[in-house]
Order: sequence, then structure tokens, then C-alpha cells
Amino acid sequence: MVELPDCDWARRADLAALVAALGQGNARYVGGAVRDTLLGLAVADIDVATPLLPEQVIARLDAAGIRNVPTGIDHGTVTAVLEAGPVEITTLRRDVSTDGRHATVTFSDDWEDDAARRDFTINALYADPLTHEISDWFGGLADLSARRVRFIGDARQRIREDHLRILRYFRFQARFGALPADGASEQACAELAPMLKGLSRERIGMETMKLLALPDPVPTVVRMAQLGVLGVILPEADPAPLAALVEEERRQNVAPEAIRRLAAVLPPEPAVAEQVAARFRLSGAQKKRLMSASRRQVLPGTGTEQARALAYRLDREGAIDRLLLTGESIAPLAGWTIPTFPLKGGEIVGRGVTAGPEVARILHRIEGRWIAESFPDRDRVLALLGEELAR
Repeated sequence: MVELPDCDWARRADLAALVAALGQGNARYVGGAVRDTLLGLAVADIDVATPLLPEQVIARLDAAGIRNVPTGIDHGTVTAVLEAGPVEITTLRRDVSTDGRHATVTFSDDWEDDAARRDFTINALYADPLTHEISDWFGGLADLSARRVRFIGDARQRIREDHLRILRYFRFQARFGALPADGASEQACAELAPMLKGLSRERIGMETMKLLALPDPVPTVVRMAQLGVLGVILPEADPAPLAALVEEERRQNVAPEAIRRLAAVLPPEPAVAEQVAARFRLSGAQKKRLMSASRRQVLPGTGTEQARALAYRLDREGAIDRLLLTGESIAPLAGWTIPTFPLKGGEIVGRGVTAGPEVARILHRIEGRWIAESFPDRDRVLALLGEELAR
């Protein structure tokens, strides 16, 4: 018998109260919390499965004084609002029909039914909150030990139920899997990849960004390209520059950033970046950052001058993206505060220049010289103003 290891989250008093409210035998921890605890990873979210119907869950939580919200009651999910963080409680389910995007489910009282409808074996592990005994119907424990990501049952059937599982497979492979990957899973993903075209671009974008944000998605992205999956979701992509960027991030101790990595796999063309941003339904800020990073080039100069000039022209985030993408050091930006240009147009007008385009031109020329001289103090800026006015 395998048991859930001792861990902080399983000792939470508010969780114990929740389990007691649902009643003996009516709750098991499931999914990511169980998987990640077995792997010794930090647990972000806790999910509970129960044979109780949603209305029964609500009634029992209310009786115990536990605040709850019917966040997904049509699919059997009630969220308990606990002191140490929310917990989703979902009634055991069995699929009735699926169309590759949405599933029609019916509630069940069979734990194995619920496990059978999940995507991967490593996500279908359940732990008794009292005994910590792990229930495993599909070999998830062995797969977890082997770092093998594998669909439950027939991979093609699982994918036909939900086409997004193709991308989820590769994300889980990048996060948890070892090489070589499961052959049957890869073959099914490659064969059914065209089904991804039926999904919303936003869902594809969200899943792609999650993949790119992982510590090292390079081997998986390369494999997606080899299998023809990457070409379906991002035909513009070339995974080769991604490896160089990830290595540069590691060398300079910079955290992964999905937008920067998306820029790496795209051609260095802002128009292409703009198209992809629209397709993936990126936010305005994400689109702006992607288009900036896609330009790749840095400003003239070397070392400190170059890096700081770039940060001033763009912002710190944009400069770091460009420097990493071009293999330049970001060290000159450490502890450096981007300065404010110490001259206003009104001061030029006060020197006798008529307000209008000429003021803007003078201001622009002085700012350029100020940047080129590595941001000298105001006295030097006033001297530059005098030189410009003397022309």
C-alpha cells in the first residue's frame, strides 16, 4: 500500500474540518496535489472528489458553517472558502458524450468511473484524507516513478473527448516527463493534431503560453515540431532560437518568461508578432511586449551604455527581453534606476524659441545626446541646450 507522504497542506486544520463536514468516506484528495506531493513539489491547489451530489455538499458545508460558492455547479463543483485557501469539491462524474471541446457528464458514486474520465494516469491518483492511502486504478504510481506521461486507456479516445489534451500532453511531458516519451501518446497526438484547428485560438494560446513558461520547454517544443503538432498551432514557429534563449536565461539567472520565449520562436518581424498576438488573444500589454521583443536588435554601443540606453528607450522589461534574445548581458541594469530626462519644452520656450515643432526637435536632439553621454546631470543638459540654441 502506497500512502501520501507527510506534508504541511494535509495537516491543515481547515481541511480536516472540511473532510469532517462531508462525512467519513465522502472525500478524497485528487489530481495535482497528490501528484506533486508524491514528487516532492510545492502544492498550489487542492482538489477534493466526493460521491455526494453538489446540493448535498452545499448543505453539509452550510451546516458546518463553512462558506462555499457554487463555482461550477453544473459540472458538480463547489468551492469551499477556507482560511488557508479555497478548495474545489467536485462530485464524481462519468462522461455521457463529448465533442472534442465540451463534455456532457452525469454524476456517479463510483471512484473508478471518475478516474477513468481523467486525462493522464499521473492525474488520476486519489488519497484518503484520514489514512493517506493512495488509490490508483491505471498505473499512475508506476508512471510517476518512471516520469512517464501517459493517457488513461486509449490515447486517441481521450484526445477525441477533448482536443486540447494534445497540448496538455506536451505541457505535462515538459514538466514531468522523462525521455524517451511514451510512444503511443506521441503517435496519437501527431495523428490527431489537425483536430486542434477546431479549438478556439484563445485556448490554444493559453496552453502554449503555459508550456513556454516552464523551466525548460525546449526538448518538448522541438519534439512537437518533429511530430507536426507545432506547425498546426504556430506555423510561423522555429524552435531553434528558443534553445539559445533558455540557455541565456540560465546563464544570467533570469526567470522564464513566456512572452519572451514566444518572441524567440517567431521570426524577428513585428507584423508576425502582431498577428500571433491577435490569434492568441493576448492582452494589450502582452502584445506590446511581444512586438518589441520581436525586433530583436539592440541600440548602438557596447556594454553598459547599450543596455541602459535600451532600458531608457523601452523600459527595464523590454530591455531585458532584447538583451537576452541577442545574447547580451543584463548586468548593467542591476540596481540601476532609469532616469527622467531633466529638461522640459517650456524651458526651451523660455529661452526664446517659439512654441511648436522646433521645440520638439531641439528637445529630441538634446535627449539623444544626453543618452549617448550616459545620462549626465542637469548642468550638462543645460550646457547641451546652450549648444543647440547657439546653432
